[in-house]
Amino acid sequence: MLRLATVATGGLYVPEKLSMRARGMAAVAVIAVLVAACSSNHGSSTPSSAPGGATTAPGATTTAPGVTKFGTLDSPCGPGTAKGATAPGVTDTSIKIGYGDDAGYAAAPGLDKEMSDAMRPMIAWCNAQGGINGRKIVGNYYDAKVLAVTPAITQACTDKVFMLVGQGWVLDSGQEQERIACKISTIPGFAVATAFAHGSGMQQPIPGPGDQVADSAAFEVAKMFPDAVKKAAFVFAEFPATRETRDREAAGYPAAGFTFLKGCDQIYGVGGESDWKPFASNLKSCGVQAVVWVGSPNPNMENLLNASRQVGFAPKVWLTDPNQYTAEFAKWNGQNGGAADNVYVRMTAVPFELASQSPAVQQYMKIVQDSHGTIGLLGEQSTSSFLLWATAVKSCGSGVTAKCVLDAAAKQTNWTGGGLHIPTNPGDNEGPTCGMLLKLTGPNWVKVTPTDTMFDCNPKYLIKGITTTALTAAKLNAQRIATEYGTFTPN
Repeated sequence: MLRLATVATGGLYVPEKLSMRARGMAAVAVIAVLVAACSSNHGSSTPSSAPGGATTAPGATTTAPGVTKFGTLDSPCGPGTAKGATAPGVTDTSIKIGYGDDAGYAAAPGLDKEMSDAMRPMIAWCNAQGGINGRKIVGNYYDAKVLAVTPAITQACTDKVFMLVGQGWVLDSGQEQERIACKISTIPGFAVATAFAHGSGMQQPIPGPGDQVADSAAFEVAKMFPDAVKKAAFVFAEFPATRETRDREAAGYPAAGFTFLKGCDQIYGVGGESDWKPFASNLKSCGVQAVVWVGSPNPNMENLLNASRQVGFAPKVWLTDPNQYTAEFAKWNGQNGGAADNVYVRMTAVPFELASQSPAVQQYMKIVQDSHGTIGLLGEQSTSSFLLWATAVKSCGSGVTAKCVLDAAAKQTNWTGGGLHIPTNPGDNEGPTCGMLLKLTGPNWVKVTPTDTMFDCNPKYLIKGITTTALTAAKLNAQRIATEYGTFTPN
């Protein structure tokens, strides 16, 4: 197994505030949407000088004369002569987009701020190169504060932004009626609700459709613990995002060999519990050997892990999602006698500890650090969203319309954001077939599988055609577009 430190190599420091820590009850809502970066390329993330003495944007690299790169991707940004007010928010000289997060939510201040902390410097990075075909990017920030997503999208409509790019709002289903009514297209940082993940006028760099399950971790764990996964149970909160995640995984994991014991799932309060010992005792009484946790690490999972030790519950494996991958959780494990040593985390990202192997991850980290922002997996996702959008805009030349941008993005059949994540096909809205498994060992994250490549890829890891309550409510049409809140055709 490859041992990882909890800080990045290659001279790039990962701050203690490495994001995706749980900050109150709303933090549990993001677990279904964490999809992140991967790359095994090599390069430098230090600023360089372009020919003629011009300085490239912060975090940019130049690997050939006059060619600025983001990882392996030729930068879509630069001067040009694009002209025309071709769509709302587009002028001869600028393109106005919207982005945002839930940072103003009182119960979880700063929620998902790493997304906007990526978007701001990426816009500056692009504008420093001349914009896109000469049009500078204007970014409007919208804080949905979790419960104010409708006012946020209404304001974006009023502001006539061209598109929403790289945003992430926990209760994104609440935007759909208004977004569809005012015909705002989007390339978001993530999608939680099935209705949005299949919505009109939207594409994601790493799709997370509601009718599929990315099952790589389930297969990998089942191979390691074939007997334990036949005695599995969920622990989750009764909240829309966590419920949708649980239902999808319950539908998909049996294909990997999981058997969920009847009546053994544990449902905790969305705000946590004052005493977790009854939950641990119930799991022990059921004979559960594989726990699938849906929620946040701090404090909920940490409290359950401590309670499990108190009652003598020691399953072979705790399987969970990428939001558990934090420096804080690793530090806590080191300080609590390895209580989380059997926690396995599904990853579609290159861990920040391996940033030296990924120039794109290095550049993302440097750009955000230079702007004093917060580094996190969702920030990488927003960066990929921005790059996908900008690459599509560049291809449209002067004729920038939402239809042109989405059509161009859909033509990317091997999209990695320059090496930020596994190859994807955004236009097909298909989930990933690749993954990596990490586990905690004391204060360190350890890469368990694969051992010979960065990611383990297999078509069987994507389970298609599942059915959940949320999927039924979304009312997909023959093109797998949600019709629950209506549809529109981008133009």
